[in-house]
Amino acid sequence: MPERTAASTESSAVYLRLKALFAGTSSRSRRLSPRSAEDGSSRPFGVGRDPKGVGDVLDSLTAQLGWTGNLAKSDLMSGWVELAGEETAKHSYPESVADGVLNIRCDSTAWARQLTSMRSLLLKKMAEVFPDAEIESIVVRGPNVRSWNHGPRSIPGRGPRDTYG
Repeated sequence: MPERTAASTESSAVYLRLKALFAGTSSRSRRLSPRSAEDGSSRPFGVGRDPKGVGDVLDSLTAQLGWTGNLAKSDLMSGWVELAGEETAKHSYPESVADGVLNIRCDSTAWARQLTSMRSLLLKKMAEVFPDAEIESIVVRGPNVRSWNHGPRSIPGRGPRDTYG
């Protein structure tokens, strides 16, 4: 039996959610019966019959399905240049968002220190521009440096370099 990946379980969850959402509608129920047309309940130019824009329909669908938070997080990741500024964005980028924590990677420790001091300003700006992202804190990391600590059970010490007498 093949293992289920995160993508397949997420797509299954979306399918089941859409199925439950649209389960009550059928093509037969959408057709008008002759009696309802005689009552005058459906008029060609009546209230609620105006066409809606695709953007409005997609906004209401994402709100119904609960996707606004994930879309806001994605917008935050793609709008990093506008949020942090052009010069700061040249030296840093958002790595991930998980559990309300935005992880930012910088290309030098000096820029990591600079972004750490700008943390409250960035949080305030994110709350104004991307309120649905629900970012509560920011973790700023310096450049990727090789580490000898691997996993949660690593012990302090010099590691493999400890054999030099």
